[in-house]
Amino acid sequence: MIRHCFNKLYGNTVVLANLRGQSRIPYLPRETLHSLRDSRLKKIVRYAAETVPYYHNLFRKEKIDPRDIRSVEDLECLPLIDKEVIRKDPHLFVSTSRKGKKAIPVVTSGSTNSPAEFYHDQYSLLANIAYGEREREVIKKTCGKALGYREVYIIPRATRTKIWGFYRQMTFIPIRPERLILPVFETVEHNVKAINRFHPDIIFSFGSYLEALFRTLNLLGLQMHLPRGVVCIGDAMTGEGKNFIEEKFGIPVLSRYNAGEAFKIGFSCEQRRGLHIHEDLCHIRIVDEAGEEMAKGERGEVVISNLVNRGTVLLNYRLGDLASVSNERCPCGRTLPLLSELEGRVQDVIHQSRGAFIHPDSVLRVFKGRDGVVQYQLIQHEPERFELRLVTVDRETYQRVIGDILGDLQNLLGKSAIIDSQYFHELQRHKGGKFRPVISLCKPEGYKLRVEI
Repeated sequence: MIRHCFNKLYGNTVVLANLRGQSRIPYLPRETLHSLRDSRLKKIVRYAAETVPYYHNLFRKEKIDPRDIRSVEDLECLPLIDKEVIRKDPHLFVSTSRKGKKAIPVVTSGSTNSPAEFYHDQYSLLANIAYGEREREVIKKTCGKALGYREVYIIPRATRTKIWGFYRQMTFIPIRPERLILPVFETVEHNVKAINRFHPDIIFSFGSYLEALFRTLNLLGLQMHLPRGVVCIGDAMTGEGKNFIEEKFGIPVLSRYNAGEAFKIGFSCEQRRGLHIHEDLCHIRIVDEAGEEMAKGERGEVVISNLVNRGTVLLNYRLGDLASVSNERCPCGRTLPLLSELEGRVQDVIHQSRGAFIHPDSVLRVFKGRDGVVQYQLIQHEPERFELRLVTVDRETYQRVIGDILGDLQNLLGKSAIIDSQYFHELQRHKGGKFRPVISLCKPEGYKLRVEI
């Protein structure tokens, strides 16, 4: 009990120490923001050189003095890090310090069956509560309430709920909004009933799920309590879907840009003209296929450097999304730079008869944790005709697992679904390095095809 109280006191101290002035940081002069950003960069680089095996070896081998990296422009002297490097040996990037050893693991499976593992140190996780004040300011204005608003999360119960559990263990601070968590794999009718009982002010979910949800409401004429705003997390929404929700239902569509590699990357404000980059927490570069810096306004691949995490340290990490940094300033008054809406983060959902749909996360549940399965791609050619492309460690493994996989997919997609399967050695990625595990070439009327295969 004493230890429990001590942990909570420590947690509260960290949150309160970082909370002061957070709502003002997005409005600071650019020079002040740059100073704060570069100060954090210098500290994380020296920390990495001393305690992170990959960077310790890199700096010694290349004879790089970490003290020479004084600003984000100097990051060009460090190599770009691909996701596959992390997947092969994630502990190369984990600090050997006390903070690293006590860090909390976060596992992201992405589009393959090979999970990527990242660690976040406890201090940065607690400080993340305070950093969230910048994004909560937008929610408060959207809801018209400073306190007491209600929010629904329609998500898988994975990383986010794990982190919330850590917060409950480590702080006395109550979760200010009333919160309801709903699963993405439940039926629309089930989640709509729960939303109608709860009456949320804000709904958070995958952009792909929110778009399909409101399309289904319109198609079937379902009555749902309308929130004052929706927030896309995890993946993005199509521009067509955003316009549909805002014009048809009068609900503003906001976005948050985060990942298992960095919890705070960007967020949209009330103006919704792009994503404000948390410049002092996570530096962003935009590069071309060769890794060369792109000019502002030019689209390229997003490369991040997490400036606050002392668990897994990532500098010049290729996130795989496509975007551009705007030359314009947002009329909201925030001085944080603007990132364009992301490409490569829009997922397809599987559309069924009578407005029903299946989110890609439900498909992932069929494959997650299966031994020998490396990667999969499920393509919907017609409402009930599917193609499964499956990569396994060898053809013998494919023959062993395909029967159970097809059975589980049949239960998910329906008894009338026809599923053709084929063994592949590897599956090609699309432009920008992103891979779509679920592709739907069959859309209800009013949908726009997004993917070519």
